[in-house]
Amino acid sequence: MAKKKFPELEQRLFKNVYVCMRCNSKMKTSLKKIEAGKVKCRRCGYAFLRLKNKDIKV
Repeated sequence: MAKKKFPELEQRLFKNVYVCMRCNSKMKTSLKKIEAGKVKCRRCGYAFLRLKNKDIKV
């Protein structure tokens, strides 16, 4: 599990960061734009995005 030492760091790395479900590219955008369908992946054009995981995988 990720340690929460610096809230500023965690906010910069994870807040409003979404990952494409097809090609795993990352982009920063707001939830409102994603729900409205205005945002697509820059790399492949896929419309389904997920939040970036906050847990460190071992």
